[in-house]
Amino acid sequence: MFEAAVVNKLEVYGVDNLKDVVDFFNHDKILEKTDIDTRAVFASNINKFDLDFADVKGQENVKRALEVAAAGGHNIIMVGAPGAGKSMMAKRLPTILPPLTLGESLETTKIHSVAGKMQGACTLLSQRPFRSPHHTISDVALVGGGTFPQPGEISLAHNGVLFLDELPEFKRTVLEVMRQPLEDRKISISRARFAIEYPASFMLVAAMNPCPCGYYNHPDKQCVCSPSMVHRYLSRISGPLLDRIDIQVEIVPVPFEKISEQHPSESSEAVRSRVIRAREIQKKRFAGHQGIYCNAQMSTKDLHRYAVPDTESLALLKNAMQRLNLSARAYDRILKVSRTVADLEGADRIGSHHIAEAIGYRNLDRETWGT
Repeated sequence: MFEAAVVNKLEVYGVDNLKDVVDFFNHDKILEKTDIDTRAVFASNINKFDLDFADVKGQENVKRALEVAAAGGHNIIMVGAPGAGKSMMAKRLPTILPPLTLGESLETTKIHSVAGKMQGACTLLSQRPFRSPHHTISDVALVGGGTFPQPGEISLAHNGVLFLDELPEFKRTVLEVMRQPLEDRKISISRARFAIEYPASFMLVAAMNPCPCGYYNHPDKQCVCSPSMVHRYLSRISGPLLDRIDIQVEIVPVPFEKISEQHPSESSEAVRSRVIRAREIQKKRFAGHQGIYCNAQMSTKDLHRYAVPDTESLALLKNAMQRLNLSARAYDRILKVSRTVADLEGADRIGSHHIAEAIGYRNLDRETWGT
């Protein structure tokens, strides 16, 4: 009833049974029309979060990486030991994303309504969705489908965040079917009699241990895994999937001195204000480009136009790729991320310090990882 009342120019009456419907049309019963002020409902809940980055102690480099990811719409993977705070920070990512527009809210609400996920008197989703499926999920549950096709988790995360914890534990087939939706930002489901298309424009946030025991590169605990075990563990994530993740960041546990600090960290609101400013820059930049609204969606052609490094930056990038044995796929990703870092600074040109920061977010591309 409340969901239907969101539709403009539609009169909605709530009934308990069919007898009420018959009595209403026979003028034997009076029903009250359900009216919803869509804009008021939307405005009343926007930017109201139970979580905040102020609760996260330390991990400044990871919070910075998440800020860059939010500012440019980049997919991100966090690699660290158990208990380092990967899930804690991932759950707070929606709090620094730009607020939903009314159009995005209606679109997201429609998907959740089709899937039967709207609860109680909830009429309109005013916060970006955060979906966190378990690693035992099937490919149909993730991408959608079934005998009577329903949206999957990637569509329920539309305009929001899809968080995959313990990424290597997901079945290979599940991860592989996600590759195309990551590229096309939609999922097409075909059946003998019909075909249906669901939107799937989401930020992928993944988390994983660095090795089977979880303590590779740990500052205090000894890793018991051999280099070959580390490589086999990482190889569960295919190269094509890793290609679609712009930012790769390592996390180490927070020392006791940081945990015991009494003063709060920077709030989500403060970070979100910077993210919104960067997104506004990108909105103006891509105003004439249909289907592109953030740096993560730039094509190679767009990179040549909007992410051109100067001579000093190009020399730094070349040197880094040679010394760190970075793969060729890292080149475009570094340019995209450096463009976002520059936008956060409000800079028109990409400088060497923007490139340097972006290079630091390509840990898994280094051939020396795990050796």
